[in-house]
Amino acid sequence: MSTDAIIIGGGHNGLVCASYLADAGMRVKVLEKNEQIGGPASTEEFHPGFRNSVGAYTVSLLNPKVINDLELHKHGLKIVERKVNNVFPHSDGNFLAFVHGRNELKKEIAQFSKHDAKQVDRFFSDIEMVSDQIRSVLLETPPNAGGGFKDVLRTAVLGNRFRKLNVDEGRVLLDIFSKSVSDFLDYYFKDQRVKAAFAFDGLVGTYSDTKQAGTAYVLAHHAFGEVNGKKGIWGHAIGGMGAITQSMAAYAQTKGVDIEVNCAVRRVVVKNNEAVGVELDDGEIIESSRVVSNLNPALLFRRMINASNLPEEFNRRMANYKNGSGTLRMNVALRDLPDFTCLKNHKRATEDHLTSGIIIGPTVDYLDQAYKDAEELGWSREPIIEMLIPSTLDDSLAPPGKHVASLFCHQFNPGLNWDVHRDKAARTVINQVEKYAPGFRELILGQQVLTPIDLERKFGLINGDIFHGKLSLDQMFSARPILGYGNYRTPINKLYMCGSGTHPGGGVTGIPGHNAAREILKDR
Repeated sequence: MSTDAIIIGGGHNGLVCASYLADAGMRVKVLEKNEQIGGPASTEEFHPGFRNSVGAYTVSLLNPKVINDLELHKHGLKIVERKVNNVFPHSDGNFLAFVHGRNELKKEIAQFSKHDAKQVDRFFSDIEMVSDQIRSVLLETPPNAGGGFKDVLRTAVLGNRFRKLNVDEGRVLLDIFSKSVSDFLDYYFKDQRVKAAFAFDGLVGTYSDTKQAGTAYVLAHHAFGEVNGKKGIWGHAIGGMGAITQSMAAYAQTKGVDIEVNCAVRRVVVKNNEAVGVELDDGEIIESSRVVSNLNPALLFRRMINASNLPEEFNRRMANYKNGSGTLRMNVALRDLPDFTCLKNHKRATEDHLTSGIIIGPTVDYLDQAYKDAEELGWSREPIIEMLIPSTLDDSLAPPGKHVASLFCHQFNPGLNWDVHRDKAARTVINQVEKYAPGFRELILGQQVLTPIDLERKFGLINGDIFHGKLSLDQMFSARPILGYGNYRTPINKLYMCGSGTHPGGGVTGIPGHNAAREILKDR
């Protein structure tokens, strides 16, 4: 029987889209190439008895409306908060912690710069203003260039919102969308250690240094989230990130969604400029009234659709769609907790600090040198590393007394031959952690290493791009992925996009899937 909609890719946005379509009465089939659903938001056993999130590794951006609409908590999702947001070890044995509570954070920063501590309120006031502006358009379909009167009206409404900003707020908003994270932070902070701590979020998922324009927006992109109704908090899904997509799948199946795994799609079947189904790797053709892609746009349009079915100018633009994160992702099984020198040396450190994101990136110079190394040498010789030890919050991930750690590592050139250099790069990461936590190497019982090419092969993240495309001004909002197709539609009738290569971009948000479903239902 032909279905009403085929979703290509069982990642979180595909499951969200499928759920909303099924809620509206559609017959929906989700096709996932891997042996389990979830895409990068999945949990695997990577060493006997040790489980962890494989790609995405932390919770904050998952939209509250999606959580509520899909009844995720009812279907097993439980999110707990980190007891400390982040810790930044320093080479001199000290550390800077992003603790909860504005006054406590200012006290922490004052140890390094009294000037910077006084700027904290202003910084967060500006970031919250920008976040509010971003939140106000998250669940909206961007106005589409050339879309007609409705899109002109939508543009006018959007412009009216921004018109309400005062001049100072307008300047900050312009800074966020046009400046580098380094230039933006210069308005607030002087101390290189403090500035580096804030700059880190501007580099997450990018392949750049702090000086590249557009990284200020990446900082803001990571600031609009919340956990359990609390803004600016990071959390952990009990059971790993796969718990999110498993709860989504559970809801979808209650609505009749058919989910098939180990089911790779080779191409979209197009007839008379209309998507009519898909062909699987084994040659089977599944017919459908519409096809919805949860894939990176470059993967969809360059590899699954014949170029002759697309406009020449669209092909030219898509050929230059920018992908690439300098990301290497590791999981390690540990016989015990690591012993960070900085946490051992100072009385203000507690066990709570081990629930945080422990980020090795102590100064702005360190962050920038990491990118320079990657460009010149292939990967950073002192990489930027965010370590999470989720087993400090979730004892389901490791045997009693043992632990798992996620290592989210930055500045590994996506263009390198990683089949040759994978093991050496992983040793570089472990050696760098060893400098800050002596004995770490001896704690390792097993590990999983995913380089940019591994992330592409496993999850379809082109050049390891965790956002499904660079978050730059020319690939955002109405221009994501390409101006004229920012409304989740494509040049081919009945072919839609619902992945992170559409507005509002990457992160485990569920928003692209939510918005795409609304547009699909409008066209029904």
